[in-house]
Amino acid sequence: MKTSPALSRRRFVSGVATTAAALCAPRVLTAQKSTPPLIIGTGAHRYEVLHHWAQLPAKYSWQTTHNVAVDREGLLYVIHEGRENLTDHPSIFVFDAKGKFVRAFGQQFQGGGHGLEVRTEGREEFLYVTGYQQLKNFAKLTLTGERVWEKRAPMGSQLYPANEDTRPAKRWGRDAFMPTNFAFLPDGGFFLADGYGSYRIHRYDKHGQWLAMFGTPGKGAGEFNLPHGIALDDRPGRAPSVVVADRANGRLQWFTLAGKHLQTLDGFILPANIDVHQGVLLVPDLSARITLLDSNNQIITQLGEDPAWREQVTRDKNALRKDESGASWVSGKFLHPHDACFDAAGNIFVAEWVHTGRITKLRKVS
Repeated sequence: MKTSPALSRRRFVSGVATTAAALCAPRVLTAQKSTPPLIIGTGAHRYEVLHHWAQLPAKYSWQTTHNVAVDREGLLYVIHEGRENLTDHPSIFVFDAKGKFVRAFGQQFQGGGHGLEVRTEGREEFLYVTGYQQLKNFAKLTLTGERVWEKRAPMGSQLYPANEDTRPAKRWGRDAFMPTNFAFLPDGGFFLADGYGSYRIHRYDKHGQWLAMFGTPGKGAGEFNLPHGIALDDRPGRAPSVVVADRANGRLQWFTLAGKHLQTLDGFILPANIDVHQGVLLVPDLSARITLLDSNNQIITQLGEDPAWREQVTRDKNALRKDESGASWVSGKFLHPHDACFDAAGNIFVAEWVHTGRITKLRKVS
């Protein structure tokens, strides 16, 4: 607080100065305690790190955050896996651009909420959701949670046992239907990754009717070991293709829209999902960083990597569960980015696979 030039020295002597000093004191102390913004990244891709950016009301709880998506209004949608026994608790939270809570819904995805995407269809926007574990479904919702349709295993693929589309058992396996994420196509249809189940990519038309599939389990070109994330790659200068985060194989694979293998890019750890914005391809890596690639698939920068944490998790698979309190988490470093997406301004939102939940906003500053 600065003293106005209109105040005379005599008024200071008369005692106003003492009052002014008292008023100033708290502000001086606050300034001394403030910390500078935490910035990560390089060049034109520098971001301020805002951990725990989302403000969740006390009546709700985070229950292992999974995926994020942004609508054209700039609202952020967050899905968490949720606990099967908390049937009245919503699995999808919505926040505004400042992290303020807007609404919640999606109790039907408790215990298996996973994938989440916003799609514009004509003048409307819809939310596409996948469920795994005991749910084994995928659905189209309005942005306020009303169901448009819900589907289960595509029995026409002949991959799944009887009842997988009506009364599926809670089990895992290559003949189970455990969908993870969507990629939307120019003709109105979409691809659906059966990432935890058959390790196939299913293709649907714009009405949600199954058409075809590609991929098989394995390590060769066109084969998958947990095809967890998927996206349409329509970066400038490239023919549109579908790119798959082949997580357990530690790589990305590109395919034509007809499912023919085009390219493989190694060098990832556990790539979990993919987003594309203005020529940049974003890859959240579960262990544990965010990678940005240019249109030639060259690394622009890698954000939030903590080699010491990655080494610890490699040695001890239970390391994450032992540190759910966050007591030793390092600011600006990630533990398990499960999904990430851009907003229209180029900011990045990161959802981490931790029981206590963590949504980080990377606010673009360059």
